Amino acid sequence: QVQLVESGGGLVQPGGSLRLSCAASGSIFSIYGMGWYRQAPGKQRELVAVITSGGRKNYADSVKGRFTISRDNAKNTLYLQMNSLKPDDTAVYSCNARIATMNDYYGMEYWGKGTLVTVSS
Repeated sequence: QVQLVESGGGLVQPGGSLRLSCAASGSIFSIYGMGWYRQAPGKQRELVAVITSGGRKNYADSVKGRFTISRDNAKNTLYLQMNSLKPDDTAVYSCNARIATMNDYYGMEYWGKGTLVTVSS
């Protein structure tokens, strides 16, 4: 079975940094687009950043200049470097990916369960 597992979340003070990872495992043929989403308490889930298989990146306006999305295709892993963190960044961060398998080479969407990031003094 294909799985996505996030790691790297935790408690950090305002202005600090964290690096999130999302590792894909299972019977993977290829990984296409990947992205990070977040959901804060009482708020709607929002897209944070996306990266295509060709390396094209897009960011939410609220994180531009502070966050960097990247991927290591050899390791089937997605990353999110988070700098200058603010209390408003507090949320559960989840990764998403379109992944092709031997039975479905066009790919389907998969989600991780999320990792909690808390930014507080």
